[in-house]
Amino acid sequence: MVQETNIRGRIEDLRELVRYHNRRYYVEDAPEIGDAEYDALYKELEALEAEHPELVTLDSPTQRVGGEPLEGFTQVRHAVPMLSLANARKLEDLREWDARVRRLLGEDEEPRYATELKIDGLAVSLRYENGLFVRGATRGNGTVGEDVTANLRTVRSIPEKLSDDPPEVLEARGEVYIPLDRFEEFNRRQEAEGKLPFANPRNLAAGSIRQLDPRIAASRPLTIFCYGVGEGGERYESHSTALEALKSYGLRVSPYKIHEDIESVVEECAYWTRERGSLGYQIDGVVVKVDSREQQRALGSVAKAPHNEDYIKEKGILIGDVVVVERAGDVIPQVVRPIPEERTGGERPFEMPKNCPVCGEPVTRSEGEAVTRCVNASCPAQALEHIIHWSSKAAMDIEGLGEKVATRLFDLGLIKDVAEIYDLRPEQLEPLEGFGEKSTENLVHAIERSKEHPFSRVLYALGIRHVGSVTADLIAARFSGEDLLHGVSVEQLVEIEGIGNVVARAVVDYFALEDNRDLVRRLMAAGLHFEREATGPSEGPFVGKRVVITGTLSRPRSYFVERLEEAGGTFTSSVSKNTDYVLAGEEAGSKLERANALGVPVLDEAAFEVLLS
Repeated sequence: MVQETNIRGRIEDLRELVRYHNRRYYVEDAPEIGDAEYDALYKELEALEAEHPELVTLDSPTQRVGGEPLEGFTQVRHAVPMLSLANARKLEDLREWDARVRRLLGEDEEPRYATELKIDGLAVSLRYENGLFVRGATRGNGTVGEDVTANLRTVRSIPEKLSDDPPEVLEARGEVYIPLDRFEEFNRRQEAEGKLPFANPRNLAAGSIRQLDPRIAASRPLTIFCYGVGEGGERYESHSTALEALKSYGLRVSPYKIHEDIESVVEECAYWTRERGSLGYQIDGVVVKVDSREQQRALGSVAKAPHNEDYIKEKGILIGDVVVVERAGDVIPQVVRPIPEERTGGERPFEMPKNCPVCGEPVTRSEGEAVTRCVNASCPAQALEHIIHWSSKAAMDIEGLGEKVATRLFDLGLIKDVAEIYDLRPEQLEPLEGFGEKSTENLVHAIERSKEHPFSRVLYALGIRHVGSVTADLIAARFSGEDLLHGVSVEQLVEIEGIGNVVARAVVDYFALEDNRDLVRRLMAAGLHFEREATGPSEGPFVGKRVVITGTLSRPRSYFVERLEEAGGTFTSSVSKNTDYVLAGEEAGSKLERANALGVPVLDEAAFEVLLS
């Protein structure tokens, strides 16, 4: 027994050592030991696992070599759609986009932008549960992809186990690619063996990941850059903090920069237009994102560019047309124009429906957006997704009511909307397969516990467009649920620091619909909290003070926001004559310049800590 314990311990030690050195070599490009020393550790682990197969685990580094061929790929539905990107062909397009972003956010919001190189490879998602890699999938059509877990396990820069206390569920997204030098070396071997060389690194990477035999993927020089988070991303306040978290978990992250204004973004894009040939891998442009997740939610996402309603009308494209398609930006297909001489007379113009085809309520399209939406919370086409959002950890955190259980109860007709969750009784659940007495009791208790959450969580869980968790906190500190039911105007909402016209209009539109008001009344009757929340401590060195935080600091911005709010202060996003302090880190940019111009006191981290003490 002692010997078995010692062997198990040695195997675990070796796994951790191999994982660590894999990270140093494949992720951080900073190896600490030579190949011979690494090979000795790996071979010892391999030998011990061969002698004790009962101790082999799926997350062991030895399991990367690839197993038996698969019969086919199964489909995977992405919990959060993997959206495509809009395109900017000219630098002036970026300035126009910046103007549109600022118009939608309102005068009180200052966007920061993140730029990163767009790797030319195959987009994939990596799902980790309790730190272990459990599933990998291709992007597919953005909603449904293919399960390529076995092939992705062979990519050594994808850790089979995350480090640094990762969340319960994390879905990292990245681009699998092949470096140019490794691609050229691979093609030389192909030709030496009398085989045809591959046309480009992207085709080789994509083809490798879609092989049914994982051993083929294992033989290819694949690597990955992660560029974002899907499921689980709501916990990060910005794109940059999400990337930093991925780094800390041991994932290889695409290099990025943060910019305070659009001209800095334009310079970055112009630079890589000139210097793309100096990289050791292929890119097809620079990705520009609004850094703040709250601002991303406020702006929304548009349909896959360029196929939206305005584009169709602008180009004069009819349903049934023969069209000209060209490769834009190196590879992306773009519809350029119709060919009128090919028309037969059966073509017809496209018209967006005025009412939702499912519930019949009028649809809306916000200014500056390409997407037309139904905003009726009782629409059957949206009800299930709303139930899943409502039950999620970031919202009402109803453990046991995940996507599968919610879908099952919805399909059985036991719940039609989120209010009916609170009508569920044990006698309805216990007869169902998989629901024993204990699991039923746990779910009922979790539903009851969710009633304890404050109004801000309830408001976020309602799923009002543009209302994220931070925005919900701001609104709940000023208004109660009764206030919103009886009618709060756009003008009243935008008086709240941090709330712009886009968010205010979304809230007013939501409560203007009787179906939505009825849902809120039923939730009130079920015992959920809709009371206005306390605004913070009445004492502290920053009580009544408005503080802007800008630039690169030694810790994530959320740390300083939390310290500020604990001291009674208010975090705001833009500098004005009403700002009391600006906490500025490195590369503070335009906000620091504006603070100096207005005479607003500027603090560094040390001065901030002094005021807190």
